[in-house]
Amino acid sequence: MNTFPRYDQFVNRHIGTTGPDLVDMLKTLSVNSLDELIDQTVPSHIRRKDSMDIPPAWSEFEYLSELEKIASQNKTFRSFIGQGYYGTVTPSVVLRNVFHNPGWYTQYTPYQAEIAQGRLEALLNFQTVITDLTGMPIANASLLDEGTAAAEAMLMFFHSKEKKNKDESPNVFFVDENVFDQTIDVLKSRAWPQGIELVIGNWKTQALPANCFGVLLQYPNKTGQVEDYRDFVQHAKTAGCLVAMATDLLALCLLTPPGEMGVDVALGNSQRFGVPMGFGGPHAAFFACQEEFKRVLPGRIIGVSIDEQGNRALRMALQTREQHIRREKATSNICTAQALLAIMASMYAVYHGPQGLQAIARRVHYMSSSLATSLKSLGYELKSNHYFDTISIVADAASIATIKSEALKNEINLWYTNDSIQISLDETATEGEILKIAKLFAQAKGKTLDILTLSNELQFPSTCHRTSDYLTHPVFNTNQTESSMMRYIKRLENKDLSLVHSMISLGSCTMKLNAASEMIPVSWPTIGGIHPFVPKNQTEGYTQILKELEHYLCQATGFTACSLQPNSGAQGEFSGLLAIKGYHESRNESFRNIALIPSSAHGTNPASAVIAGLDVVVTACDENGNIVVEDIKVKAEQYKDRLSCLMVTYPSTHGVFETTIQDICKIIHEYGGLVYMDGANMNAQVGLTSPALIGADVCHLNLHKTFAIPHGGGGPGMGPICVNDKLKAFLPGHIYAVEKHVVPAVSAAQYGSASILLISYGYIRMLGSDGLTASTKHAILNANYIAAKLSKKYKILYTGVNGRVAHELIVDLRMYKEIGVSAEDIAKRLMDYGFHAPTLSFPVAGTIMIEPTESENKEELDRFCDALLQIHTEIEEVAKGDYPVDNSVLSNAPHTCAVITSDHYNKPYTREKAAFPLPYVKQNGKFWPTVGRVNNAHGDRNLVCTCPPIESYMTNS
Repeated sequence: MNTFPRYDQFVNRHIGTTGPDLVDMLKTLSVNSLDELIDQTVPSHIRRKDSMDIPPAWSEFEYLSELEKIASQNKTFRSFIGQGYYGTVTPSVVLRNVFHNPGWYTQYTPYQAEIAQGRLEALLNFQTVITDLTGMPIANASLLDEGTAAAEAMLMFFHSKEKKNKDESPNVFFVDENVFDQTIDVLKSRAWPQGIELVIGNWKTQALPANCFGVLLQYPNKTGQVEDYRDFVQHAKTAGCLVAMATDLLALCLLTPPGEMGVDVALGNSQRFGVPMGFGGPHAAFFACQEEFKRVLPGRIIGVSIDEQGNRALRMALQTREQHIRREKATSNICTAQALLAIMASMYAVYHGPQGLQAIARRVHYMSSSLATSLKSLGYELKSNHYFDTISIVADAASIATIKSEALKNEINLWYTNDSIQISLDETATEGEILKIAKLFAQAKGKTLDILTLSNELQFPSTCHRTSDYLTHPVFNTNQTESSMMRYIKRLENKDLSLVHSMISLGSCTMKLNAASEMIPVSWPTIGGIHPFVPKNQTEGYTQILKELEHYLCQATGFTACSLQPNSGAQGEFSGLLAIKGYHESRNESFRNIALIPSSAHGTNPASAVIAGLDVVVTACDENGNIVVEDIKVKAEQYKDRLSCLMVTYPSTHGVFETTIQDICKIIHEYGGLVYMDGANMNAQVGLTSPALIGADVCHLNLHKTFAIPHGGGGPGMGPICVNDKLKAFLPGHIYAVEKHVVPAVSAAQYGSASILLISYGYIRMLGSDGLTASTKHAILNANYIAAKLSKKYKILYTGVNGRVAHELIVDLRMYKEIGVSAEDIAKRLMDYGFHAPTLSFPVAGTIMIEPTESENKEELDRFCDALLQIHTEIEEVAKGDYPVDNSVLSNAPHTCAVITSDHYNKPYTREKAAFPLPYVKQNGKFWPTVGRVNNAHGDRNLVCTCPPIESYMTNS
């Protein structure tokens, strides 16, 4: 019992609708209480009877105080482990103005390009960094981690060869034994369901196997060795193999780029460009390829186009190749990125410029060379004399044990193998630390060492010395002072609409508050500074947090086990399907390979099913948006001998609690299948019902939706899965986990993007069971309030049996197409009112899907409704002929400041009508889109995915 409860409870800060506003909203909905509304919305037979076993809420002050104590259990030793993760210095100007800035981390994926030009430019910079350093012509805007990127390369090669060789598809992928262990582990989880055979061997001594379609190399490799792969790459390509190379961006400041060696794909992790290790993530992986793969390249590509006025405008290019749009024809299930981390990495490159990056790389290399020279002077032997930042010292078991013991006493982590000790240096290392390490090795031999033997020569083959320039664009050469960098970051931020400006009502995306108290701990050294492969006794704070979080998520879902490893929603889907696959195979039923998926499902569902080796059978939905139970039964019967699972979203993607959901799950179980529930709409379930109650066996959770991790402009996200008892033996494992699992890793680090799991942990601890349930109720309230307000003028497409929507609603705009007004016109016009468009044309073409979340207050909801109602008036004006269809405020939207203030303004409507259509737009401070409507077709026809010449930045007057 808390005798002196604090006034300042987080629930009151998080939930927007309280007090008199709540009363007014309930009155609008003709209900007497919030509980009455919930009773009308959520079917009684699936309601929870119990409360979640989650501790009472902490205040924000209590949470930060308690978390600091827990985090202090993590030991912040100096880690020189390497293996893909390194210490780095995040420039303070980037830390303060990007990482800690809600103007950057609360943005959504830049599908609405006109109000996203800032992050699009930052991501274009990232792509330019990658293409320049790798020597490749095209790169995407980031992937989830290095292991995933390698797996994507393997799958891209596999499907490319499969397409060309339909009669005899090669299925062997050769991986050099010195690729990072965690990458190989992730490759196994992707190869298994696709029937790909992994052959792991030494590229120098082992012949390429027959039926080989691709190769993966590491440069420098996991032992630190730098090797010239040119001849082998040519040999592999002559043999008909495609070649991918995992590499290191800092090393490429000095090493010959992969593109000059002739590889098809270069990939890796950009973490050491200013992004904390974070016990494994989040970090932005990179993926660059040759031109021939641009239409099958996984992930997003930022491209250059023009707007309606002919000015330069950026956008996401070639969107029809995105895998969630291709659905069951997908060759990947990637539907997100690590945008915020890619932006940080790009800003690191912009701030340091090419000279700064090369200076950092040379310092790291010369420190490594000096340490190596000093150790050799003590009588130690190196495994290789060719390295960049990692030296591998030959050692027997006794020497390893002695040095490891002394290193730990000195709070130093090194990397140990059966026959060697590896030391990976990074930009955070100091001369004093290097000397301390050298003295440990001297002591082990009974010798003394007082000073280092300095070396400033490049310690890798001359054929691997880089001669080509990089980052020559002015953006990388004009922002090296903090003033200019601060202003550049701010200039980009000001171009983008985020939650600091207004509600972002994207249906199925849950753009709720990302509270400052949830965000602050992510950059604490005790959280951000931990290497993912340190000894377990150094991460007791993380262990406590992650264990508790697993328990809380199981409480929310009703399941008994949880894996926090998947680092996106789509990877959560994939992990859940692998668990189902593992279960069926354990029962000698590997023939079960049919996934039933309703036609309304999110596109990643069929994409994930295909990647998991399943055949997709689509089931019907009726005119009210509900799954047709009879069709489920017919198809379950038809495929009873092969039925693996049903993939279902609940509440439905149409924003409705379907009353037949338990019957549907029962049918699947009767025919030997399992039920996978997509957790995209968990924000309408938490505390009221659960996936276990509806009859599911496994679900994934989008922590970047329901549990408050910010979207970051298109990532990071997290997609942990929760399962029942029958599936818990099939959760993903990890090469360095103590417990061994049947299913290999799905992410490079054991806990995926571990550091941001604290955001969800904080969200849960500060709300408690009651606050979480209240949040769900208010999310449903806000959606129904908007539905009631808009239904006066618009058609709400789907409702439940009592006329209620769940936490989101679909507004039908298809009838306006007859008068020449499209759903896109309405979406773009909302920008003039200061709002991001709702989800456009999903799950029904010609509609918008609105999800307000619980964090918005009545005033903001009313502003949004007023905007849409005023737009309806503008539609009517076009219908009556007051304005031409092709020259109206709708067809010309959005209106930029340049258009409105032009001396040549010649629109048939006033400037005020265009730019200030309602009084609040003027009173609140106008948000101006910086480009007009973007010409998508032009950008795809003239694909440019790197920083164009400076002349193209000059706008037309």
